[in-house]
Amino acid sequence: MNRSTHGGAVVFKPTGEGLRYLLVEASGTRDRWVFPKGRIKNRETAAATALREVAEEAGVRARPVRRLRRVEQKQQGKAISIAYFLMAYAGRTTPLDKRRIRWLGFDEAVEALDLEKSRRVLRSADRMVSLATGKAPQLRVRRAASRLAGWLVRGARALLPRRRAGRRKSRVRRPSRRRHQSVMVR
Repeated sequence: MNRSTHGGAVVFKPTGEGLRYLLVEASGTRDRWVFPKGRIKNRETAAATALREVAEEAGVRARPVRRLRRVEQKQQGKAISIAYFLMAYAGRTTPLDKRRIRWLGFDEAVEALDLEKSRRVLRSADRMVSLATGKAPQLRVRRAASRLAGWLVRGARALLPRRRAGRRKSRVRRPSRRRHQSVMVR
C-alpha cells in the first residue's frame, strides 16, 4: 500500500516514576488496549488525523515530535496502513468517545498491547525518547545482558569436546609421528 489510510499516535508523558505511554481501550472490545488511531479524512494529513484521534479517543492534547514507522495490518478483513507519530503530552481536553485510557510504563505497555506490530512501534518510540532524554531503556539493558549470557554459554559449549552417542570416552586423534616422504620420480 503506497499511502497511509490511518493516522495513529504513541503519546508519552514524563512523570516522577519515569515515562508513561498512553493506551486506549479498543472500540467495541473490553480490555484490549491499543494506540489512538483513526481513518484519514479528506484533505487531512496523517499527523492531523493522529492529533484529532488522540483528542477524540483519549481526551488528551499532544504535540507531534516525530514520525514513526508505518504499519500494515488487517482491520475487519481489509488491509490498512497506519502512519504512527511520536507525540508529547500537552494537557487534557474533552473526549468525544467514551473509552477508558491508561498511562503505563514501558514494560506494562508492552504487555498490554496484543499485536507484535504495535509492540515494535512502542519499542521504536521508547528508543527515540530514551536517546533524547539520555536515559537508556531498561528493557534494552536486560535484553543485552540476556543475549550476552546466551553468547557466553554457546561459546563455552563450543569449547567443550563433543560426546558421541554410545561412547563413554572420547577418543582424541593424535597426529601420526611419521613424516610423509616425497618420492621423486626421475
